[in-house]
Amino acid sequence: MTAPVFVVERMPTGPEFVLDGPEGRHAVSVKRLQPGEDVVLTDGLGHWAEGVVRAAEGKDRLTVAFPAGVQEEPRPTPRITVVQALPKGDRGELAVETMTETGVDAIVPWQAARCITQWKGDRGAKALTKWRSTAREAGKQSRRVRFPEVADAMTTKQVAALLAEADFAGVLHEDRDHDSTPLATAGLPAEGSIVLVVGPEGGVSPQELAAFAEAGARPYRLGRSVLRTSTAGTAATALLLGRTGRWG
Repeated sequence: MTAPVFVVERMPTGPEFVLDGPEGRHAVSVKRLQPGEDVVLTDGLGHWAEGVVRAAEGKDRLTVAFPAGVQEEPRPTPRITVVQALPKGDRGELAVETMTETGVDAIVPWQAARCITQWKGDRGAKALTKWRSTAREAGKQSRRVRFPEVADAMTTKQVAALLAEADFAGVLHEDRDHDSTPLATAGLPAEGSIVLVVGPEGGVSPQELAAFAEAGARPYRLGRSVLRTSTAGTAATALLLGRTGRWG
């Protein structure tokens, strides 16, 4: 089994480091780590260090030795960003969790025209915090050392601008009669950025499709079955990771 991952604000600068606070409490009181066991510390930004537990003190302090020092994981390429329309209920956190575990690099919440959920005021701020917390926890669970960025919620105009800058831009579209291409056969860049839009349960509106098309995003489909908005991004991410060689 791979070593558990714990997140720190700053990476160790010396041969030993004391992990305390919530992460230390989780390591000592929940994981019950003992001297001699392996751990990994990361800042979630690509820096990481393999360590060995030297001592567990109290309920929330773990002393860890780092014989090999801090390392950095290269930024993956092509970078995969999923623009996720806001789902109902807790399906947003489900989408963030599974996309993070799969390997997405960035997630952009999108207030689409047909979204039932509305992110406004304090409710929007709390929802965004939940998405970011979910990405962090899922990153730890899946042993990632570079967690996906969860951007501020974007409008359709802002999403169109993001698509215009991408090396590959696409919109997942469920309409079988629409002129869409299988994502499995799309020409993908070997480097740069891929941005894919996942619409809400009610679908992407004609006006939004037109705005995205003007930005250079073509419609694509995953297969014959229609996936929920909370699972389509995960399936698409897995497909893109496989086709670009990042799952190799």
